[in-house]
Amino acid sequence: MKVLTAREMRDVDRLTTERYGVPSLTLMENAGKSVAQFIQQRFPHLERRRIVILCGRGNNGGDGFVVARHLLEMGARPVVFLFAPPGDVRGDAAVNLMRWQGASGEVNVILNEVDWRSSKGPLASAEITVDALLGTGFHGPVEGLLMHVVQDVNRRGPGKFVVAVDIPSGLPADGGDLEGGVVAADHTVSFTAPKLGMLRGLAQQFTGRLVVRDIGSPAELIEEVGEGGIRWLEYGELVSFAIPRRAQGHKGDYGHALIVSGSVGKSGAAVLASQGALRVGAGLVTVATPEPVLPMIAADAPEIMTEPLPATKSGSISVRSIDGGRIEALLKGKRVLAIGPGLSINDETQQVVHTIVGKRMLPTIVDADGLNAFEGIAGELKDAKGQLAVTPHPGEMARLVGCSTSDIQSHRLELAQSAAADWNAFVVLKGHQTVIAAPDGQAWVNSTGNPGMGTAGTGDVLTGMLAGLTAQYGTNSWGKVLSFGVFLHGLAGDIAAAETGEAPLIASDLIQAIPRAYQHFYSECDRG
Repeated sequence: MKVLTAREMRDVDRLTTERYGVPSLTLMENAGKSVAQFIQQRFPHLERRRIVILCGRGNNGGDGFVVARHLLEMGARPVVFLFAPPGDVRGDAAVNLMRWQGASGEVNVILNEVDWRSSKGPLASAEITVDALLGTGFHGPVEGLLMHVVQDVNRRGPGKFVVAVDIPSGLPADGGDLEGGVVAADHTVSFTAPKLGMLRGLAQQFTGRLVVRDIGSPAELIEEVGEGGIRWLEYGELVSFAIPRRAQGHKGDYGHALIVSGSVGKSGAAVLASQGALRVGAGLVTVATPEPVLPMIAADAPEIMTEPLPATKSGSISVRSIDGGRIEALLKGKRVLAIGPGLSINDETQQVVHTIVGKRMLPTIVDADGLNAFEGIAGELKDAKGQLAVTPHPGEMARLVGCSTSDIQSHRLELAQSAAADWNAFVVLKGHQTVIAAPDGQAWVNSTGNPGMGTAGTGDVLTGMLAGLTAQYGTNSWGKVLSFGVFLHGLAGDIAAAETGEAPLIASDLIQAIPRAYQHFYSECDRG
């Protein structure tokens, strides 16, 4: 789905009512109910939980009153604060304030800092705080009483969680400087579509895990109103990949991927990448690897084919590998080349990377040590054909563009788009909310994945998955293909983490979860 600005979101809400006859009060009801349902799913045994809901006087506060009412019906006993005189609450928000009060819900009215100091005790003991203070219409900075409230929310200790309603209070909906206070949420339940400001700059530090809920606006309206080229990855965005295979299909139909990977001590990277490519459905996978490493890779992954390459004394790929047309022969009959995982930074091996990537005879995916070969000379990545994809993590991206990792993390979306344009290549900037940026300025932001995936080898799996999917689907809509790979990779990680927990998750768990990720994807897309 498209990512919207605050103005576009207002237009979607207005047109949903005017054109499709959905009352704004119904939209608010659906919004608040969706947050309550999220809390119920994420935090079981609501009757035992201490929950505080912080409401402002606007529509965001109105959503908060709906959340409170539904949580009450679910067995919780939320404590509700209103940071305005009740008479200042207008429109749909006022209706839902009265509905909350009519449900025997008490409201703690806070008008100044003295009131807050004497009444904020429940916040300190709350396991769950619902932030419904300020919505997308707010233009900061947050000051005065609400600044103190935001600071108190952000001082919470371990085991206490904040769920933001639509957007964390104080976060600019369209992006920009983060002046004043901003609620640092653990989860943000946004409505209809993500807001641009949630994906720019340092916003990720405040949104936590972002989920988007449909509250009644038609998908076609979002497409009509949204003018930007940034999209949020969800099932509807990728439904075209939920296609059963033809009964007469065979391995030749699903492409042959070549993965140049591995060195002595890093054979696992080649194994993980090749298994990732096979698990997403590539018909054939060949790993080209230094000769001393080949037996280990072949033993670990019997389904793959292997090609030995001459090795350096340290056990990495030797420059002799590019003699006599060996590489051209390897590329023959393949649909995609992936290069980089586990190659090492040996000088000879880096020379081989430059030569292979420079030939650009196939759509090429460059990762890991393949990217390290271009440190300080990233301009050489520029691809006239647009048949190159690079998959850096933030540290690798920082080395490529010549800045700090913190700079990358502070401007992930913008820097990925800039690099994609400069290199005429697709940039897959990995991490929380992985960005897939296309040379034409379009970008996709991923919604799946979890912190447990921050472990050795998961990036190698992703490289293989992207290669396997490219082998099958080609590059006519390569941005979508890469996006599907990133989404499926994160989904497999989520499924694996649900079984193992985040800390124990390893890359092999993720590979084993790919079949279930496919099943879940097909089910969510109603394709059986």
